[in-house]
Amino acid sequence: MAAEKPTTIGILTGGGDVPGLNPCIKAVVYRGIEEGLKVIGIRRGWGGIIEFNPDDPKSREQHIEELNTAKVRTIDRSGGTYLHTSRTNPSKVKYKEVPGFLKSQAKEGEITDFTPQVLKNLQHLGIDVLIPIGGDDTLSYGERLHQEGFPVVAIPKTMDNDVFGTDYCIGFSTAVTRSVNFIHALRTSTGSHERIAVVELFGRYCGETSLISAYLASADRAIISEVPFDPERLAKLIMEDKKANPSNYAMLTISEGARMTAGKMVQYGEADAYGHRKLGGIGLETGDILKKLTGQDIVFQQLSYLMRSGAPDSLDLMVAVNYANMAIDLIMKRVYGRMIALRQGIYTDVPLSIITTGQKRVDVRELYDEEQYRPKVRHVMGKPMFLY
Repeated sequence: MAAEKPTTIGILTGGGDVPGLNPCIKAVVYRGIEEGLKVIGIRRGWGGIIEFNPDDPKSREQHIEELNTAKVRTIDRSGGTYLHTSRTNPSKVKYKEVPGFLKSQAKEGEITDFTPQVLKNLQHLGIDVLIPIGGDDTLSYGERLHQEGFPVVAIPKTMDNDVFGTDYCIGFSTAVTRSVNFIHALRTSTGSHERIAVVELFGRYCGETSLISAYLASADRAIISEVPFDPERLAKLIMEDKKANPSNYAMLTISEGARMTAGKMVQYGEADAYGHRKLGGIGLETGDILKKLTGQDIVFQQLSYLMRSGAPDSLDLMVAVNYANMAIDLIMKRVYGRMIALRQGIYTDVPLSIITTGQKRVDVRELYDEEQYRPKVRHVMGKPMFLY
């Protein structure tokens, strides 16, 4: 617990955008100003605080913005993030000589830890407390700043819903809602042509979006990141589904991070600052194999960014606003190094360090049939709303 009362808070969004970020930003600004705080928005996540050059007015205009109620009044009506985002990891940045940057022994292009630069710029801006909104990558660096002694209160967001320590992350409900709607919409074309639909959803290591979307949309099968699948068994099962359907079609969902029993995740491109390469293509590959094994035509649909586009649903609005108010509550109490969370359906906060102590994955034994490749949800008595 810090001794001095904060006067200025900073806020940034990092990683992939999700519906609900803008309502969260707006709520932080409204509540912060109501409590007498000044709110500084940092554009483009951790990249913005690194690139900010205190000696360059244009740099301030590009990367820093003081937020007020007039500026954010209507942003909650749309998706994405008003502050923009990046996947920058300040611990691993290619060094470059820029006026205003701290000098380093590193050479141009060498991977360098820019944490001293981040701390210097936060101090220059007069920011007393920082609210990073992001997934485990973005928030893991927030934990690094907390370890350096800088006050941080974190808010989890990711449509994969895979931040360890919280049952719910901003963006998940809308992603599932979008997915369910698109799965149902695809039934018309899939049924008209009597095909097998393969719907690829986001989910690198956690298959919760595939599992829950398939469960709610009554898709015939669901392939998740946690369980490698046998394409021949899948082909047999999906053909049983197709023949049992009076309209002679079948639907399956698949996580982008899924892999076959004898294969690996389908990745491409260079790794980002957190070591992740882009995913996408396992659905297309699976569709091609299913066509060869079954002789049936395939409808392949990669929902991808459609899952995270547009305005948030009412649940993400609710959680985003509540998370924001809880963050300000902690700041006013001068309690830092915490992450806002939902656990067993209850709003709470947990040590920020918790995100580095485990991984959030589908409870396969409880919620998934590994032999049948489909959700297995039978008994929900006593479980929280999202089954975790």
